[in-house]
Amino acid sequence: MACIASRNEFAPKEIIECQVEQRAVHIDHHGINVVPRDDGARRRGHLRGEIRAWCHYDTQGPAVKLNAKQALLNELRAIATAAGDAIMSVYGGEFAVELKDDQSPLTEADRVSHELIVAALKSLRPALPVLSEESAPEELTNRLSWERYWLVDPLDGTKEFVKRNGEFTVNIALVEQNRASVGVVLAPAKELEYSGAFGLGAWRRVSGGPLEEFRTALRQTGPVRVVCSRSHPSGALAAYLKRLGPHELKPMGSSLKICLVADGQADMYPRLGPTSEWDTAAAQAILESAGGSMMDSAGQALRYNTKDGLLNPYFLAVGDPDRDWLAALNNG
Repeated sequence: MACIASRNEFAPKEIIECQVEQRAVHIDHHGINVVPRDDGARRRGHLRGEIRAWCHYDTQGPAVKLNAKQALLNELRAIATAAGDAIMSVYGGEFAVELKDDQSPLTEADRVSHELIVAALKSLRPALPVLSEESAPEELTNRLSWERYWLVDPLDGTKEFVKRNGEFTVNIALVEQNRASVGVVLAPAKELEYSGAFGLGAWRRVSGGPLEEFRTALRQTGPVRVVCSRSHPSGALAAYLKRLGPHELKPMGSSLKICLVADGQADMYPRLGPTSEWDTAAAQAILESAGGSMMDSAGQALRYNTKDGLLNPYFLAVGDPDRDWLAALNNG
């Protein structure tokens, strides 16, 4: 990556231009413009056409506080939007599907989104390391010493992407002191964006409309509205739901499950199967910013970059942290 111009922190008038392989990435206060360096790049399939993502963010009104963290959210929203456009350029055509060592799928969209996001984040904060699902192992040698870093899933829900059901997301989180403090989740096929920063709040944007602030739902009556994985069924989940009692089950892909708990459309998401830290960090920041909680089987909040591996423990994502969700889990 070669940066042609640098910028001061959140300076609205300055522009960054970076080159990633055959792509040029232009970042300013309102968005990102990604264009091929030459026609040969387009012919080689590095980028399918020209991608533009210019996003205007309202900075007026009580829901938006003008401080560094809110400005950072605006930057991350723009980066996620550009990555979403890159993903959709692949989604609209034919694409090959490879299998990684863990047998999870990998597509051109994963790679393009990864390269774009990493370049943009390194331009935004050159000193902060980036941990992406598609990072090379040698890039993560000293990660346990990182106190602040970006945690990214450039395409969460690749199985849903391959199925073309629209339930896939771009996840970008800032992790500070092992805690996901800022997060953006974008579902480009659904034109749905979630964002949040701890201490500020959580917002949703639909089809490019205005930002809408939201909180989790606090429901004490009626069946529990449970969201579950569409592609990863679990016997442990079935047993937990039986002990939980009356419930309504809604299958969903990617980190959208946690976001549905965050905005009150669901009461909980029990994940009693493997996930990786990049799958959950951005959505956890949004959920906790909206008043919810993500806890392990001991009731402790999920933390990041605390061990050699990158797998999460089993967890519950809940909208009402004061309700006893663990009883049905620990009485099995």
